[in-house]
Amino acid sequence: MKIGVLSDTHLSSDNCELPEKLISGLEGCSLIIHAGDLVDICVLDSLKKISKVEAVCGNMDGHNVKSELEYKKILNIQEKKICVMHGYGYPDKLVDILKNEFFSEKPDIIIFGHSHMPKNEYINGILFFNPGSVTDTVFAPYRSYGIIEIDKGEIKAEIHKL
Repeated sequence: MKIGVLSDTHLSSDNCELPEKLISGLEGCSLIIHAGDLVDICVLDSLKKISKVEAVCGNMDGHNVKSELEYKKILNIQEKKICVMHGYGYPDKLVDILKNEFFSEKPDIIIFGHSHMPKNEYINGILFFNPGSVTDTVFAPYRSYGIIEIDKGEIKAEIHKL
């Protein structure tokens, strides 16, 4: 299964256009996971034109997003437990915060955002995956999204620059 992963799109209803390179990169995904800070619900509407979408809200999301989405989600996909949460607090503490949030779940993958910094790292057997930001280059070294493929129990995760 091919999963597109993004976070921190920070798009408003005035300008809800996703980058063309992102749209083409998400083609063929069976699922798209958005890890929060959509800002406006129009982002979900745009993503649903590409594939099925699962999403959580983030700290910068407006009321129309927070009223529709939970702040964390647990998905079981291809016998893998995927925990999704935007994150909060200082970026250098995010991994510890997420470990505590999902400790009892025993996840295979934790998908998050908030820092705008891409991360694709196994820590204590758990894949911590932050796709970075689709739109930001102020707090991030480059704009990016992620692809996670799960096949026959194997996980392959990649960050793609935009």
